[in-house]
Amino acid sequence: MNSSTRVGEVGLRSFVLTAAGTAGHGDELAGYGDLATLGAVVTKSLAAFEWEGNPAPRVAASGADMLNAVGLAGPGVAAWRETYLPKLRRRGADVVGSVWGRTTEEFANAAAAMNGAEIVALEVNASCPNLEGRAGIFAHSATATAAIVTAAQAANVPLWVKLSPNTPDLLDIAAAALESGASALVLTNTVLGLSIDIEHRRPSLGNGGGGLSGPGVLPVALRAVYECRKAFASVPIVGVGGVASGDDAIAMLMAGANAVEVGTASFADPRAPWRVQREALRWMKKHNINDLNELIGAAHG
Repeated sequence: MNSSTRVGEVGLRSFVLTAAGTAGHGDELAGYGDLATLGAVVTKSLAAFEWEGNPAPRVAASGADMLNAVGLAGPGVAAWRETYLPKLRRRGADVVGSVWGRTTEEFANAAAAMNGAEIVALEVNASCPNLEGRAGIFAHSATATAAIVTAAQAANVPLWVKLSPNTPDLLDIAAAALESGASALVLTNTVLGLSIDIEHRRPSLGNGGGGLSGPGVLPVALRAVYECRKAFASVPIVGVGGVASGDDAIAMLMAGANAVEVGTASFADPRAPWRVQREALRWMKKHNINDLNELIGAAHG
């Protein structure tokens, strides 16, 4: 059964990808499955410079879900290209790079540093604090999102813009991203949350609040994908958030996603991307579906 798909001009051998921040910077998951059988490995978001991230503790459990405030720690694009990217390419993996920044200039610098790298697309992580916008989030502003998408064109590859669910203006912001040159929408990032360490009477994370991910955010991500597919009928969409089973992936496709990223599930089960892929293909076989396109957007009637 053919599991390939397209996200705009990017052809992928499978509709299942890893999610940024959950598969490391390189081939860390290679011991659990063949990276070349996934649609792509989406790397942890990188700045143009090395960054230590937030103070510990950086992760905390919240039932079946997870809160994190890692703070985008990473070695920087140049070091990643030298040390980590070659390992992924030797595994035969297609790679989607991911960049972040605190200012429009930092996004431009990170994207420019990606120019010429062997990546099929660049995911622009718009859910970052905007120092130019008085600690706002880029993805909470149509104007700020448009600015970083324009800046990221320095990478000279298709741009996938990862948006935040923590705004009532998602459709306007998505439209601004597309008008500024985004090739695809990645929906969505984590939901803002907080947990309290009741024994020590303080927030569980060293940074205070963090981003909630895991099965509990699947309905949030599904709604974002569904609404954006309804608003932008032909725009490529990558669905991410709470996907932990083949049924979850099928639901994402039906909501309107062209491809699906598996993230937090990989922490409990590093084989999750491959398992989700197998389960989804079994569902398709059971329902006599041979063409993935039959599922994409099927929930819209």
